[in-house]
Amino acid sequence: MNYSTLVQAIKDYTDNTETTFVNNIDNFIGQAERRILLDTDFPVFHKNVRGTITDSVTYLSKPTDFLTAFSLAVVGSDNVYTYLLPKDVSFMREFNQDTDTQGTPRYYGHFSDSSFIVAPVPDDDFTTELHYKFSPAQLSSSNTTTWIGDNADTALLYGCLIEAYTFMKGEQDLMGLYSGRYESALSSLRKLGELDDRRDLYRNGNPFIMQQAASK
Repeated sequence: MNYSTLVQAIKDYTDNTETTFVNNIDNFIGQAERRILLDTDFPVFHKNVRGTITDSVTYLSKPTDFLTAFSLAVVGSDNVYTYLLPKDVSFMREFNQDTDTQGTPRYYGHFSDSSFIVAPVPDDDFTTELHYKFSPAQLSSSNTTTWIGDNADTALLYGCLIEAYTFMKGEQDLMGLYSGRYESALSSLRKLGELDDRRDLYRNGNPFIMQQAASK
């Protein structure tokens, strides 16, 4: 489903072309896309990116398209990965109160929308690798087709209608209907995502999956 088709469908389903409503349709689309991304997991939205933790600095910037983290690792000069354990910010701040405790970071937490916090305080510069889910460019008048629009059109439509009827303070019966249809579409998407994951594991020669297949 491309942008203009989706916008027209939202207007048709809601029977609403009021200016304020129409001006918010892009917000409905963005919120629905984010909901789908958080509710599903497709390898197409996974990325690995390298960065640098600076000596004595406890913060590491997140990528601008960051959505959720799968792992964060320190990469040694021998290319050995040491994975950091996720902790909450309170733990990190308390741990880093002892400024004499420095070394290779072992923990990380989400400090803000734009940065991680690490502990202990780094005693050197370290290369990092972040494996994360990214938020792709939103469907819009300047980006008229997207992976979600092409492959998750039903979930996208009903996700948009949920947002639209929330904005309109619409009838609860319709909200319930659209929520149910969204969940049904989401269920199908999750099955597709699981299939994609298994395909990736086969391609990568995952021994557990290969062993399961051989035993059947």
